[in-house]
Amino acid sequence: MQPSRILRSNGEPKPNLTGFDMRKFLAATGNQRYDPWERNEAWRYTGRFSRFNRFRSAFPGLGIATVAFAGYCLYEHYFLDDSHGHHGVGAH
Repeated sequence: MQPSRILRSNGEPKPNLTGFDMRKFLAATGNQRYDPWERNEAWRYTGRFSRFNRFRSAFPGLGIATVAFAGYCLYEHYFLDDSHGHHGVGAH
């Protein structure tokens, strides 16, 4: 146990050197003030600009490419002959 903790073991909170109390500050602010620009900023987070739509439009064609790649991998696994794929096993 550190010596500073032993000295404060009586349950008193750590003294604040700056005198700033965050709880008093938050209590004084109360509710947020009215934002006159809130209506003008709302378009950024709705419709075409929602978080989902922004993510979806960041990678156009990713879904189609994933399906095409998976289809090719399945085709290669089941239908293509792998007769020339073993170069290291007794070929030389």
